[in-house]
Amino acid sequence: MTGAVHEPSRELGDLQELLLGYLDYYRSAVIRKIDGLPDEDLRTSRLPSGWTPLELIKHLVYMEKRWFQWGFAAEQIPAPWGDQDADGRWRVSPQDTVADLVAALQAGGLQTRAIVAESALSDVAAIGGRFGKDDPDPHPTLAWIMLHVLQEYARHAGHLDIARELVDGATGE
Repeated sequence: MTGAVHEPSRELGDLQELLLGYLDYYRSAVIRKIDGLPDEDLRTSRLPSGWTPLELIKHLVYMEKRWFQWGFAAEQIPAPWGDQDADGRWRVSPQDTVADLVAALQAGGLQTRAIVAESALSDVAAIGGRFGKDDPDPHPTLAWIMLHVLQEYARHAGHLDIARELVDGATGE
């Protein structure tokens, strides 16, 4: 796997920027984990659970969109669950390419940065997207969403560590 990815600053500084930096870090880490894999390995599972590396990348594209665009900003997005079939399993179509999904992941990161730049960590998710006015639970704050998405990326980066090692023995952060 190529290209060093550096952790964000270890100083607190601006907490919003620190969290965005870690989101960028893990987004680039998952991209690096699939770098150089042939299409067959991207679309083949070596795990008992059955997910493929390309399905996981597509899941991350939609997961970030669900939380920031649809969830926090209440943007109306087509097919917010477009990464899943009717049974909730991740899916990719033959038309989904690694280049397109990586570009979508990077574009989603830019969209996340734009949304976060206009908000405070204490701001609550807007009504009208993922969250309705009659929801029984309180809507999450931007801080909660950022931490939730960060843990999703970190967890799935670890999953890709294992998947990549099973494919070609490559290890590393």
